[in-house]
Amino acid sequence: MLHFSKKILFVGFGFVARCTLPVLLKHVRVRPEDITLIEFEPDEDAIRPWVEQGVKLVRAKLGPYNLGELLGQHVSAGDILIDLAWNIDCCEIVQWCHDHGVRYLNTSVELWDPYANSKGAHPTQMTLYWRHMQIRRMVEGWSSPGPTAVLEHGANPGLISHFTKNALLDIAQACLAERKLEGEQADRVAQHARDQAFNHLAHALGVKVIHCSERDTQISDQPKDVDEFVNTWSVEGFREEGTTTAEMGWGTHEKELPAFAYEHTDGPKSQICLARMGINTQVVSWVPSYTIIGMVVRHGEAFSITEKLSVRDESGATIYRPTVHYAYCPSDAAIASLWELRGKNYRLQPKLRIMTDEITRGGDILGALVMGHPLTSWWCGTDLSIEKSRQLVPHQNATTVQVAISVVAATMWMIENPERGVCLPDDLPHEYVLGIAKPYLGKFISTPSDWTPLKYYSNAFRGFNRPAIDASDTWQFKNFLLTDGD
Repeated sequence: MLHFSKKILFVGFGFVARCTLPVLLKHVRVRPEDITLIEFEPDEDAIRPWVEQGVKLVRAKLGPYNLGELLGQHVSAGDILIDLAWNIDCCEIVQWCHDHGVRYLNTSVELWDPYANSKGAHPTQMTLYWRHMQIRRMVEGWSSPGPTAVLEHGANPGLISHFTKNALLDIAQACLAERKLEGEQADRVAQHARDQAFNHLAHALGVKVIHCSERDTQISDQPKDVDEFVNTWSVEGFREEGTTTAEMGWGTHEKELPAFAYEHTDGPKSQICLARMGINTQVVSWVPSYTIIGMVVRHGEAFSITEKLSVRDESGATIYRPTVHYAYCPSDAAIASLWELRGKNYRLQPKLRIMTDEITRGGDILGALVMGHPLTSWWCGTDLSIEKSRQLVPHQNATTVQVAISVVAATMWMIENPERGVCLPDDLPHEYVLGIAKPYLGKFISTPSDWTPLKYYSNAFRGFNRPAIDASDTWQFKNFLLTDGD
């Protein structure tokens, strides 16, 4: 157990924070009186046991008008701020923490009002890529890295980057053991695996596509009501990221852009976005052991994994990068909620519910599906049941536990690495994070698969329509994307 003698501030005390705090205290020895919770709509029953132990509650809402004043009252140099609220401007809060020596962690890169300039804005300005470019410009203006700030370290983004690294090493080991590689290629793969040079390893293996593939099977004995949005994690967060542009890392193997695609004009230009909502952009994907239909909801892993696995030549030109994106199949109640949301012209339902104790069975299957190498496909990730998650943290669900343990692992790494500046999940050692996380992930799976997007493809009207597929090149994005011709 780590000892931490400074203060910890939680901004937001929703379901993920309620799951994170008890897990954190299992791994980090910190006095309850040194922990503060800022929450503008506190759940009295959830907070009362912590207040009784000495944890401080501040009933306030953090905003652009009070950020410096409010944070300055509760944290100072050497302390840790864990941001699990929504719609807090990442650049502003990270800059404040940098200037005041405070370590910082969040699970997503957000703005004060993500909808403020959405009408008429160019699709590229609505992307996470655009937000990351803003962060880069901010960091370039600093004279030193400063206190550690770990951005986007939840389950996905977050754990998914560590699953990807684990998968690449397992693929390399299996390819070498099964003699799928020969000569110089085998030597390069072995060396890159030893060096953990993951970008060169992915390139040498021939990886073309990486999905963050997720299937949430949790169901409850309380059916979704009319005018209710039911989910297993933040409803507002899901709505915001799902109703904006679909976004993905764009691989160097891709032959053509999909419909409504836009490329970026600045930075590494590693991403594309679609002028199409993520929840309305559907792809085929796979989790052990079946095909799913997932949504290309924009997520930070599409940026960070693509960037960290890119290979550039001496002139800085990109010679390799994979296509990376989310393929999310949420719980059945969330799917029904999305259909109703569409019928309401995307105006959020008046009733919101996050399922916890009413869940009767199911779990959350989340992992990295790495495709295009000599073994075809490989999936690495977690299959966490509701029963196991309740054993770990009562009154929580599988989804919140996966996020919480990732937050805890990154917090522990920050305690041990206090001056690393701004870091993305891919900058953290995967062995360290997974070593802490695995006991909380249920079944940890790393397995090969012969799945491809065309292997089980069928067309009910073959010869009478024109499906947008490329049978000669399995790993083209168009073979994953569901279109009107399918």
